[in-house]
Amino acid sequence: MRVLILNGSPSGENSITLQTMHYIQKFYPKQEYHELHVGQKIRMFETDFSKAAEELKAAELVVFCYPVYTFLAPAQLHRFIELMKESGIDFRGKYATQVTTSKHFYDVTAHEYVRENAEDMGFTVIRGLSADMEDLLHPKGQKEARAFFRHVLWSIKYDRGELSKVTAEIDQGKKIAIVADVAEGNEVLPKMIEEFQAASEAEVTVVNIREFPFAGGCLGCFHCAADGTCIYKDRFDEFLREKIQVADACVYAFTIKDHSMGQRFKLFDDRQFCNGHRTVTMGKPVGYLIDGDYGKEPNLRTLIEARAQVGGNYFAGAVAWTDTVQAHGMTEQYEVKAGEDGTADVAMAGKAGTKGQSEGNVKVEIRRLAAELSYCMRHRYNQPADFYGVGGMKIFRDLIYQMQGMMREDHRFYKEHGFYDFPQKRMGTILGMYLVGAMMNNPKLSKKIGGNMTKGMLMPYQSVIDKAKPRK
Repeated sequence: MRVLILNGSPSGENSITLQTMHYIQKFYPKQEYHELHVGQKIRMFETDFSKAAEELKAAELVVFCYPVYTFLAPAQLHRFIELMKESGIDFRGKYATQVTTSKHFYDVTAHEYVRENAEDMGFTVIRGLSADMEDLLHPKGQKEARAFFRHVLWSIKYDRGELSKVTAEIDQGKKIAIVADVAEGNEVLPKMIEEFQAASEAEVTVVNIREFPFAGGCLGCFHCAADGTCIYKDRFDEFLREKIQVADACVYAFTIKDHSMGQRFKLFDDRQFCNGHRTVTMGKPVGYLIDGDYGKEPNLRTLIEARAQVGGNYFAGAVAWTDTVQAHGMTEQYEVKAGEDGTADVAMAGKAGTKGQSEGNVKVEIRRLAAELSYCMRHRYNQPADFYGVGGMKIFRDLIYQMQGMMREDHRFYKEHGFYDFPQKRMGTILGMYLVGAMMNNPKLSKKIGGNMTKGMLMPYQSVIDKAKPRK
């Protein structure tokens, strides 16, 4: 597969972010990799876009590779994306993903910006990797980089239909809990749940929270934070442990109401405070089946993604009935036919799809979600936390440390999992930065060093890449 790396860093070859892709290449050498330093050479591409156009047309997978600058991608990459859109190139049938480095400060908005623009251009977008600037220097970050690209390649193979029976990859004995809020008379959610059960080879259990006899909503009394038990005697904590937390993955199913998941589901969420702030399902993937126009609910989307991140869960995706119907059933339909040369011809096939077409597309999306969860469970796939998870965890970390005398169960959990990572003294790094700062503030030294500063910063990353030994 031909992979085009769009290096959006103004540092060009000296980009720290780019080193992650160089590391990945050593472990997946069968792909054909090409690079364009679009951040460093943006003026050249503004003058002549022909070379970039050639590479973009030939690429099967485009990787947007950039450091996060002030909530978004660098201005140079912004301009290149504008040029891509102005070029008129048809990117349908191509795939896009992204690799960034940052300190996770609003990396989510940068990733969303690239995702939205890539989808505007017709790419099929695969979720990207948001790494800390130093992740590649540590075994955990290296493992996450390898796992990320493995998942990208799997996603493309699945989408192309190159995997004969994807769901068969799942290890036997895996369990998925569908936590559903199904109101009487709702016909949509039961259909979606039934389709998911049919698509998954895991053992799927449906838990309808409408049927649980809640004694009341959370009172915020902090009784559970002190000794781990809820003041209510309705045995909800046991219900959670025995029906939901035993599963290897969770799928949440609800109907959108008043720009949220509805009161009953919120009641369920609030009562989970009996776990305190202990992320007891860390590492388990989650997905959503939604009855409603999810695409028009930006706040709900943020809530769902942040909910997964703070819980340490991989967000495998959300399938919404109205979204899928609107996207495939009520607008222009495209008919794909095989050409004589084996390529795909895309042609307009009419304005309005039938109800059958709409339901068919919902089923395709649900099968995709089931396959994604299967992959995640089998490979224990997760990604580094982004701004939602990193920021949220630091807020709670500070809070619980201060309130440890009362929130004893939370405090114990946080200590066990190493969440108390402060104070971050790291005196070597601090002293090193003092030295670098002094050199940069000295005009003579700064001029003498010039571009060698960034080259020096790359040395530890280059050492990691040189020492990387892929398995044969």
